[in-house]
Amino acid sequence: MNIDDCYQLGYIIKPHGLKGELQVLLDVDSPAAYQNLESVFVRQGQQLVPFFIEYINVRSEKAILAFDEIQTLDEAQSLRGAELYLPLDVLPETNDDEFYLHEIDGFQVFDQEGSSIGQINNVIESGPQLILVLENDQGTEILLPYTKELLIRIDRKLREFHIQVADGLMEVYTNPDDEN
Repeated sequence: MNIDDCYQLGYIIKPHGLKGELQVLLDVDSPAAYQNLESVFVRQGQQLVPFFIEYINVRSEKAILAFDEIQTLDEAQSLRGAELYLPLDVLPETNDDEFYLHEIDGFQVFDQEGSSIGQINNVIESGPQLILVLENDQGTEILLPYTKELLIRIDRKLREFHIQVADGLMEVYTNPDDEN
């Protein structure tokens, strides 16, 4: 399995107990949806290695799990900090006005007037909002705050992201020498 075909589910925090169990952080919107997982991929170096889950007990964003192959504290200790992945094709479908962060990478962003602002290079999670990191045609990096209320529409086929942009925000990036 290639890492580009997967999404990060979370990571292993530390061993739990003496029998190879692990405490993991599930870095997803709905951790309880993963209560019946049968397997995950664990990143070891540059490879994703499949592990079958004996059991998993999800509690909010943390879970205790046991892998079939891990039976001792030492074996569990060797996985501390390892990232957990699942294939992209197991992600639930989203509504028209929802998206996964990895999905919008490379999308072209347009404002409410239909003007192109730039292309999404990264998304930063910042509390209750996201920060879209764009690059415009001149190579200028633009940091654009995003909340769901600002979304006009997403066009997945055309790879376009249309949002409301606050008045004056683009001028900060397009006219940096202007001092009002």
